[in-house]
Amino acid sequence: MRILLAGPRGFCAGVNVAIESLRQAIRRYGTPIYVYHEIVHNRWVVERFRHEGVVFVNDLNDVPQGAHLLYSAHGVSPDVRRRAAERGLCTIDATCPLVTQLHAVASRYARDGYTIVLVGHRGHDEVVGVMGEAPHAIVLVESLDDVDRLDPPNPERLVYLTQTTLSLDEAKRILDRLRERFPKIVGPKRHEVCYATQNRQEAVKQLVAQADAALVVGSQNSSNTQRLAELCRAGGVETQLVDGPNDVDTTRLAGCQTVLVTAGASAPEDIVQDCVRLLVERFNARVEHHDTRDEEVHFLLPKELRD
Repeated sequence: MRILLAGPRGFCAGVNVAIESLRQAIRRYGTPIYVYHEIVHNRWVVERFRHEGVVFVNDLNDVPQGAHLLYSAHGVSPDVRRRAAERGLCTIDATCPLVTQLHAVASRYARDGYTIVLVGHRGHDEVVGVMGEAPHAIVLVESLDDVDRLDPPNPERLVYLTQTTLSLDEAKRILDRLRERFPKIVGPKRHEVCYATQNRQEAVKQLVAQADAALVVGSQNSSNTQRLAELCRAGGVETQLVDGPNDVDTTRLAGCQTVLVTAGASAPEDIVQDCVRLLVERFNARVEHHDTRDEEVHFLLPKELRD
């Protein structure tokens, strides 16, 4: 068996800075320390921090007054920030800077009187936070049918934004339909989908044709990880989305000559290597590293944690 180990894979710059922010906060303030939602969407990361005394909450009422609270990499709405301030919480903003930028753009367009079409997945933490910037001005679109039902008050004051972790192909289809229906719609000057999401999807696209099966390492609630699994399945290969080696069904890999292994942007590299090691030991597999692009993006720690 060959293992095509895709790169880039795993942690992106936004995930790195969120995790390092939580580590630094634990060192400085001790535990318990609180995080609004999961710091990143990965079971291993969350459980490891939970064992260190981190408390993950979905309701600010569960955070004692005056406690330290981190905002997760996915960001929060202005209303959450306001309520945290009212409770006297000491907040640390670990939002991915690319998501912070998305919030700022949404707020600016709303102030300028635009209707904002946000392409994304309902209920995702990032989408909830961005929509909270201007709920009166933002319309969520998840599909082509949603685009066809759009009836904005002024089609000439229309802008689109996208969740950072979408499928590139699906986002393109939706954006093409938006431009077809509303020729004067405007969009961001930079890429709609974040660099890390693009890079991981492009790596899979380049390698999947060589594979008989694929392992996508990451958690079920990770949007970008789900998109990687969808790409593998669209490539016609047997695909397993696994949290770790204990979830791998090796019987489904019996007889496979080539297995593609990749990982979502919040999957720890040691868990990826555990999955690779399982295949090496079970099938005497040899590992081929395929790095399609170098990533040298780094973000600063939140200002609350900078010395």
